[in-house]
Amino acid sequence: MLVLVAPGQGAQTPGFLAPWLDLDGVADRLRWWSAVTGLDLIHYGTKADADEIRDTAVAQPLLVASGLVAAFTLFPRPDDVPGSVRAAAGHSVGELTAAAATGVISAETALTLVRERGRAMAAAAAVTQTGMSAVLGGDPETVLAKIAEHGLTPANMNGAGQIVAAGTLEQLAAFAADPPEKARLRPLAVAGAFHTEHMAPAVNRLAELVPGVSVRNPSVPFLSNADGTVLSDGHDVVARLVSQVSNPVRWDLCMETMKDLGVTGLIEVTPAGTLTALAKRAMPGVETVALKTPDDLEAARKLVEAHGGPTGPQSPS
Repeated sequence: MLVLVAPGQGAQTPGFLAPWLDLDGVADRLRWWSAVTGLDLIHYGTKADADEIRDTAVAQPLLVASGLVAAFTLFPRPDDVPGSVRAAAGHSVGELTAAAATGVISAETALTLVRERGRAMAAAAAVTQTGMSAVLGGDPETVLAKIAEHGLTPANMNGAGQIVAAGTLEQLAAFAADPPEKARLRPLAVAGAFHTEHMAPAVNRLAELVPGVSVRNPSVPFLSNADGTVLSDGHDVVARLVSQVSNPVRWDLCMETMKDLGVTGLIEVTPAGTLTALAKRAMPGVETVALKTPDDLEAARKLVEAHGGPTGPQSPS
C-alpha cells in the first residue's frame, strides 16, 4: 500500500523549483498558476533568496504549486491516483496540495485558498511577533510540560522525537534559555506561530470563502492532519482545511494511521525530504521516495509499480 504526502511550510529552499522547469508544460502551468495567486511563482521558485520565500504570503502558494507540479507529473489526473496510491495526506498547508492531488478541489481552487490563507496568516502574524521552534529529542511528556510552562503551544506533534513549539518571540526566547532536559531546540524558518490561537483571523477568512467552493470526494482515503482520521467525504476534508489553520498538526497520528492501514511505501512531493525523514524514523520498513527533482521520478514510478499499480503518462497533461 502506497501513500502520497505533501510537506508544509519551512520545507522550501532557494532555487528548489528550477529543475522542474525542464519538463514540458511545467513553465506554462506555473505561469497560469502565477496569475491565480498573483505571484511570480517561477521567480520565487528559482531566483528568490531565503528571506523572500520565508514570507508566509509567498511560501504557502509556492509550496502548494510546487507540490502539485510533482504530483501531476507523476499522476496527471486525480483519477489516476486510485490505481497507484491508497491514501494521501499533507502536513499543514500541504493538506491543500493533497486535496487538489486527490480531486477534492481543483488546482485553481487550492491555489486561490492558499493565496488567501497565506495573506491572512501573514497579516495575523504581523499583529504580534511570533514564531516556532522544533524540539528534537527528550522525553515527550517532559517536553510538553516545559512547553506549557513557558505558555507555548505544541503546534506540531511530528512523531519520531520531534515536537514544534509555537508562541511569541519572547516566550520562545525564554524557552530557549530553559530547554527541556536532553532536548535540542531548532528555530524554524517560518514567520509566525502557525496552528495556534494567533492564527484565528485566518480561519475566519477561509471560512468566508469555502461555502462557494466546488467539492468532490477524494479519489483515495484522505488522512486529516488534525488527528489522523481517515476521511472519505470531500466536505469533511474542506472543513478541516479551514479549522487546521489554528489547531495543532498531529503528524504523529497520521503516521500511526498509515501503519494501521498497512502502508508499505511513501512518496513525498516537492519540496520533499522533511516527511520522508520522519517516516524513516517512525515507520521502519516502509520504503520512501522524496520527489526533490525530476531525477527522482523514476524511483517514484518503480515504487508505485512495486507497491501499487502503474502510473499514468510520464509528463503533465
